[in-house]
Amino acid sequence: MKIVAMALTGVMLLIGAVDHAYEATEQAIIKMLMDDNAYTRKNLKGKGDALSKEGSLEFWSSGGLLNEVDPDATPQEFESFNINLKHITVITLVPGQAAVAQYYSEGAMAPTTSAAVSNYRTRVTQVFVKEGGKWKVRAAHWSPIAGGAGTSQTAVID
Repeated sequence: MKIVAMALTGVMLLIGAVDHAYEATEQAIIKMLMDDNAYTRKNLKGKGDALSKEGSLEFWSSGGLLNEVDPDATPQEFESFNINLKHITVITLVPGQAAVAQYYSEGAMAPTTSAAVSNYRTRVTQVFVKEGGKWKVRAAHWSPIAGGAGTSQTAVID
């Protein structure tokens, strides 16, 4: 009986550790998304070093074909950027290693390399991998919400 109780205690501790690892991954992704958005609002440019060393495969809300974004691509710059992230949900695939985030992105922005968008409202799905201790984007898909607009950018600009 004592062995069974010890085994059950061990299983419960393991389950608790796994639950914590999933929750820690989810919270880390949400914090990173919010911090990166705040950085872009303040500095009017995206943070560098955000993409996987393999780059990112992305469908943009402007439509078009799949874009292969180089890991060393120059971060996008803006004349104005007032975007809010809402209803962020994170699905942990492998705790501390891989996750998918889904959320809404809405507001207004004026990229320096394309037309301004005053009614930017999109659904976002991003796939993250952990590389060198940091979460990096490996794939993404943005699609406009009915009545909203996506970005005006249609191609990678180097």
